[in-house]
Parts: sequence; C-alpha cells; structure tokens
Amino acid sequence: MTSTDDAEARPGAHKGAVREQLLAAAARRFYADGVTATGINAITAEAGVAKMSLYNNFSSKADLVKAYLDARHEEWLELYRRRLARAADARGGVLAVFDAYADHAAFAYEGGFRGCGLLNAAAELPPGDPGRAVVRRHKEEVESLLAGHLTELLPGRDDEARRLAEHLSFLLEGSMVRAGLEGAGTRVRHAKALAEQLLDRL
Repeated sequence: MTSTDDAEARPGAHKGAVREQLLAAAARRFYADGVTATGINAITAEAGVAKMSLYNNFSSKADLVKAYLDARHEEWLELYRRRLARAADARGGVLAVFDAYADHAAFAYEGGFRGCGLLNAAAELPPGDPGRAVVRRHKEEVESLLAGHLTELLPGRDDEARRLAEHLSFLLEGSMVRAGLEGAGTRVRHAKALAEQLLDRL
C-alpha cells in the first residue's frame, strides 16, 4: 500500500494533511497580502480545498490566524535551535538568536521580505485579540533566550544580563523593521555585528 493509500485509509491523517495545506496557504497569503486583506476564499483557493474544509479544521478566521502565528513562532524556534546546535558557548548562543532572524529574512518570500510576520500581523489585530498574545509571548521568549545566554556569560550579574538582553532585543527588533522596509536582511546582519561588539566589551 502506498503512502497516499495509507492517508486515504486513515481519515485523521488526511485531515492533518488538509490542515497543513491550509496553514501553508494562509502563511503565504497573510505574509504577502496582510491578515485583513486576505479572505477565506483566497486561502481555500490557494490551498486547493473546499471552503468547508477550512471550517472542518478551524473554527473561524481568527482561529486560523492564531494557528498561523503559533506555527510561525515554532518555525523561528526551529531555526534558532539549529543555530544554537552549532554555537560553541553562551556568546554563540546570543548570536544564534540574531542568526535565526537573519535566516527568516533570507526565505524566498512571495513579493519579497516584509519584516517580521508576527509583528506585521499584530499591527492589524485589535487589542485583546488572542493573536496579539501569541506575538507578545514570542517576543518575550526571544528576550528570555537572550537573557539566559547572557546570564551564563555574566555569572553573578543577573540584573546586568537582563538589561543587556532588553537592549539587544531592541536592537534586533529595530533591525527587523528597517530590514522589512528595505526588503532585505542586511540590517539584521549589521545588528549582529553590533551585538558582537557589545559582547566583546563584557
């Protein structure tokens, strides 16, 4: 029996595949066109599935948006883990965060790089929307990762490590904004170079 036959024999597996198709289509359309401008019909057409398939997998467009943001967070974490696996020490761990953002910026986006997809989406969502909470948690986790590496780099200087983590997260976010406006990851690479200079002074 082929893998396709297996999927057809297991409805749950087929549903999972359709969900992934919808998430991939939503990711392309939300990033290229924006969350508000992208309707359900555009997503189902892009995914090549019936409209009812979307509602069989997501309770609403808002639910799909939240799933997209969760997936984008996990996507970034995977890039970070790959970079971290090659880091030799805590200093390399800090720079792995910057490299993961640069890796994200280097993706072959339809229409080009437009900055942080999470922040782009959050800017369109109303206060109190669950999607904004996902974006906030992502940014807090990034800063927490930086703080963890810096605490290791600065033993006994936890307050300084937290302040520097905040400083570096501001540097990183500012570089992503400029990179999005310019359509390339150059500013993120520049931010990494500045981070290296700061780390060399510790």
